[in-house]
Amino acid sequence: MTTMPAGSDTASFYSASEDQNDLMRIGDVAKMFDVSLRTLRFYEDKGLIQPKREGMTRLYSARDLSRLKLITFGTRVGFSLREIKQMMDLYDPSGTNMRQYRFVLDKSERQIGRLEEQRRQLDAAIQELEEMREGIRSVVEERQRNAA
Repeated sequence: MTTMPAGSDTASFYSASEDQNDLMRIGDVAKMFDVSLRTLRFYEDKGLIQPKREGMTRLYSARDLSRLKLITFGTRVGFSLREIKQMMDLYDPSGTNMRQYRFVLDKSERQIGRLEEQRRQLDAAIQELEEMREGIRSVVEERQRNAA
């Protein structure tokens, strides 16, 4: 089995050919992406990745690692697994991928809007909490002065 050197990126580490030496075991992949074995099996069940099998052993190719990189990025920025799968399924290695690019652009613009709204709501909640904290702090200080 080949393992990724620390700090290396998947695309540069793997060559275009995939022989047995280019495959990684599930435990190594889980560590690389900081996910659980259960998560990797779940992604497989959902059709997001398709590791090769040798008996009960799952072996992950460079393609699987690239897809996992997209999955982890997509989930981190708030895309659903369904949206991520749609994005990946539109990839056509022999085409221009304009349909995929348009889809990703549209989903990204919508997600940015949702995240900006969440940020506005968080900023408002933080402001309210800070005001409440300052009010309580004033009451506590006042009562401490009166008790002294």
